[in-house]
Amino acid sequence: MRICLVSSYVPFVNGGARFIVEWLEQKLREHGHEVERFYLPFVDSPHDLLDQMAAFRMIDLTQACDRMICFRPPAYVLPHPNKVLWFIHHIRVFYDLWDTPYRAVPDTPAGRALRQALIEADTRAIGEARKVYTNSQVVSGRLKHYNGIDSTPLYPPILAPERFRNDGYGDEIVAVCRIEKHKRQQLLLEAMLHTKSDVKLRICGASAGPQHTAELRRFVARHGLSDKVTIDARWISEQEKADCLAPALAVAYLPVDEDSYGYPSLEGAHSTKAVLTTSDAGGVLEFVEDGVNGYVAAPDPRAVAESMDRLYLDRARTRTMGEASARRLSELKIDWSHVVTALTS
Repeated sequence: MRICLVSSYVPFVNGGARFIVEWLEQKLREHGHEVERFYLPFVDSPHDLLDQMAAFRMIDLTQACDRMICFRPPAYVLPHPNKVLWFIHHIRVFYDLWDTPYRAVPDTPAGRALRQALIEADTRAIGEARKVYTNSQVVSGRLKHYNGIDSTPLYPPILAPERFRNDGYGDEIVAVCRIEKHKRQQLLLEAMLHTKSDVKLRICGASAGPQHTAELRRFVARHGLSDKVTIDARWISEQEKADCLAPALAVAYLPVDEDSYGYPSLEGAHSTKAVLTTSDAGGVLEFVEDGVNGYVAAPDPRAVAESMDRLYLDRARTRTMGEASARRLSELKIDWSHVVTALTS
């Protein structure tokens, strides 16, 4: 089958939204399909939003491929009679983040009109698809709530999971992801002020800007945490992730209402590590079961600290939860064969 993969991207921002496209391309080729990948540059500005969507709508790949698979918004506005969506998320500031400080436009008649126009355009374009998959139950719930569209969760795997390994359970809880405010590395640092054990913390990842990372470093210095906390603020390669996670005590991933379980959760599971998260982490809770393959703490520094201490002090249980994390991958059918079959059937 000739397949076009179509997604949008913000220039110079890398991460999971690109990985899911590029890794699927490789797996489709391995299964014998012809694949072309299209990235549509997208500037996340309210003033340009509808103009960009109108321009994308005029791109017609009908004669170019047998099937078009779309991912990140608003790539799915492209027309095609055999369009399938692996829907990653809405433009959330106009959806579930509307009544939060993250709202992109004022709650005025003009702002509400723009929001309504976007929702109507999304509903029409997504409704054209033959099948709609999402990356989590959370996102499927949003699609049903806001657009009235039914969808099926299709959990994204990671590429080459065999590179991950387990070298035992050391003293460090490791958090490998972008260093951003909504990923809440700050909460982990605040929790370290309340830990009673000798547990340590390692934060790894690139940031969209240096300001927030500098704030985290100042916090560590101000509170005398330099002996217990390491901040490695740079892009971490896939092999470095494996090397960093192999000797870790556990993995921490504490985002705010994440769309999916996040690659950090999977990377921890492939390394046979328990995952520490919070009760408001969104899609992460589809993977992490409290006390089974990790801990789900209240989003409070003291509660997170208590879970960190439990991971450190009860190594036998921490190991057992890590083994449960590895089994969770099979329970949720997180593998590429399942994904390719779903998207090409």
